[in-house]
Amino acid sequence: MMLTPTSKAAAAVALFLLTYAEIVAAGSFQVNPIRVDMGAGVTTAALSIRNDGDEPVVVQLSVLAWGQETGTDTYAATNEALVTPPIATIAAGAQQIVRVGLRRAPDPRRELAYRLFVQEVPPPPKPGFNGLQVALRVSLPVFVAPLTPPSRQLAWSARTEGDDAIRLTVRNSGNTHVQISDFQLLLAGEDAPLAHEALLAYALAGQSREWLLKSDTRRSKTVTALRVKAVTDAGEIEAVVELAR
Repeated sequence: MMLTPTSKAAAAVALFLLTYAEIVAAGSFQVNPIRVDMGAGVTTAALSIRNDGDEPVVVQLSVLAWGQETGTDTYAATNEALVTPPIATIAAGAQQIVRVGLRRAPDPRRELAYRLFVQEVPPPPKPGFNGLQVALRVSLPVFVAPLTPPSRQLAWSARTEGDDAIRLTVRNSGNTHVQISDFQLLLAGEDAPLAHEALLAYALAGQSREWLLKSDTRRSKTVTALRVKAVTDAGEIEAVVELAR
């Protein structure tokens, strides 16, 4: 599960599914920074996990390779990167420093992308507890810059799917990621968007990202191209989007 970029971890995962509706929240922790960026030639980075709860919290950490082979985020086990310690017990009000290290050389031409997962390990339920125990799980991007200068090259395309959806694809042929936090699809000469998406997403280097957007496609049935307006970490962009049916 991916988080919006806030320092407060808020993603919840059900770890015990029992018969009653009672819900008991587990601990609370903050991770800083919320994104790991290793510059050209850098192979290690540090971050801190702070326990804001009233009880000790146990967290388990892992690093997975991050790709977008199918237009959506995919994760796979990897031995290219590691995190130490892989498990830690953090006292109430204390913090733990963890380090992410690269076990291979940076790619000379293209940025490497991983995800660091921080998963709370909940304590055993207290005697007599019946309900749903909830634990925190956060996922942080880890980027390793290429040795060549960064470049971002986005190409957009779209196709209608029935009368109520548009599938939007962005292909990043550059050598570093683009973070997209907001975009709109518009008809030429109109200000009211056909579709709008405000969730944080990344277009990884050399890969594609897709969104299925709710839209009344009957408004665009006579056009072959749309406009996209997007807010990215490289600034605001506006581009023509080819529309297929």
